[in-house]
Amino acid sequence: MRGGHKHQGYSLSEPAPDVFFVEGPASNWVILRRGASFTLIDGGYPGDLPLVLASLSDAGLHPADASAVLITHAHIDHAGTAGHFAAAYGTPVLCSAPELPYLVGQDRDQVSVMTIMSRAWQPSVLHWALHVLASGGASRVAVLSAAAWAGDDELAGLPGSPVAVPTPGHTPGHTAFFLPEARAAVTGDALVTGHAISRIRGPQMLDPMFQSDEARARRSLGQLGKLEASLLLPGHGPAVRTVMGRAVGAVRSHAAVPKRRFAVPGPAGGFADPVYGRNAAAGGDQ
Repeated sequence: MRGGHKHQGYSLSEPAPDVFFVEGPASNWVILRRGASFTLIDGGYPGDLPLVLASLSDAGLHPADASAVLITHAHIDHAGTAGHFAAAYGTPVLCSAPELPYLVGQDRDQVSVMTIMSRAWQPSVLHWALHVLASGGASRVAVLSAAAWAGDDELAGLPGSPVAVPTPGHTPGHTAFFLPEARAAVTGDALVTGHAISRIRGPQMLDPMFQSDEARARRSLGQLGKLEASLLLPGHGPAVRTVMGRAVGAVRSHAAVPKRRFAVPGPAGGFADPVYGRNAAAGGDQ
């Protein structure tokens, strides 16, 4: 495993060959490289675009060479930069069929302003909400050229050969991705390892206020637990090396893991405590 690099606003590492995990200031994205081409999974808030482009450069890639942008779900903190790739480079932006109405802007499924305001008295929620506003989180996702992937074969042909794993509940069409060669799971918001308003470190579900259907989201954990993956690449929080069944079991039993060895980012050896919710850059490359 290759160690991580810290930059202003994000940390990038390569926990498996040609699999780059980028922990942004509030949400994460994953870059799957094949030669000069790549697949981008998610892409942060609209305001994270400079960070996404910089992370591609760090991986030795040019944004015009994207084979596709895959979206785990159409929330603004994951799909916020997808429209740029579609407009600037004609990159296909793909999601699951149930998620497509939300990605093209026909419908919206996201935590309401009223719900956020009802909890704004909590410092962590207020801090998170202010970051949302500063990052363009109040805008609406509308990637008009987006489409649903045609099937497993279309995804298999992309760099990284991602396999779609339907995990509805956080949103109606939420999808995780299994990376067979890397034995990794890109879990989006179906299973995370930290969040700005969470006091738990380690595998967990997001706060119920973020879930479209919490019961369904809990059932979807079963799909993740079946994956033969030993690397968890979440939509929020640091990456962690763990057997997926064990991670899901910890969540289901409400077992809070106080401290784990995190895969990335970190010092030599590639392990560190979570940096989610803080600026990941403190003094340049490591």
